[in-house]
Amino acid sequence: MARALGYTYLDTGAMYRALTLKALEHGVDLRDGELLAELLDHTRLELKSDGTVWVDTAEVSHRLRTPEVDAAVSVVASVPAVREHMVRRQRELAAAGGVVLDGRDTGSYVLPTAEVKFYLTASLEERAARRGRELAERGYPIAQEELAREIARRDELDRSRPLGPLTIPAGAQVVDSTGRSAEAILEEMVAHCRRRLARL
Repeated sequence: MARALGYTYLDTGAMYRALTLKALEHGVDLRDGELLAELLDHTRLELKSDGTVWVDTAEVSHRLRTPEVDAAVSVVASVPAVREHMVRRQRELAAAGGVVLDGRDTGSYVLPTAEVKFYLTASLEERAARRGRELAERGYPIAQEELAREIARRDELDRSRPLGPLTIPAGAQVVDSTGRSAEAILEEMVAHCRRRLARL
C-alpha cells in the first residue's frame, strides 16, 4: 500500500518485537516494567527505508517473528512505560505525513486522527493457517491448533491492556480478509484510500 501511494511504511509492531528480542536475549524479566523501560532507554531502534529493523548496531529483521518473540511481545507491549515511549516515537515519525502505519493500536490510539483508517481482520482459523505457513517456511513448524490458541491468547492480552487496547477504531473501514488474496485486499484498500483522500 505504501508503495502504491508513494508513502513511507512504518511497522510499529516491529518496534515492540525488537525490544522483546533484546529483552529475551538479555534475560530481562518481561513483567518488570522498570527493567524494560531502562532497557529501552539504552536501546537504539531503527526502522530503515529498506524495511530492515536494527537494534543498536545489529540488523534483526529476520529474527523478529520467531515463536519465542511471538509468545512474549504482547507482554512487553502491555507495559505502560514501554508503550508510552514507543507511541511517542511513532507519532514523531508520522508527524510529517505521507506514511502508512501498521499496528494493532494505530488507528485507535497512536494516530486516532489519521485521514484513513483500516481494521484488517480474518477468522482465527485462517490467521492460524497463514501463520503456520509462514513459520514452516522459516523452519519453525508448529501445529495449527497450537497457533490458534496462541493467537487467541495474544488477542485477549491486547484487548485487555489498559493503554492502547486492541479495538476497532472509530471511523475505520473494516476489511475481512478471510478467503481472499492479498492482491484483492490491497486493491480494495488502495482504492478506498484514494477515494477518501480525494474528498479531503
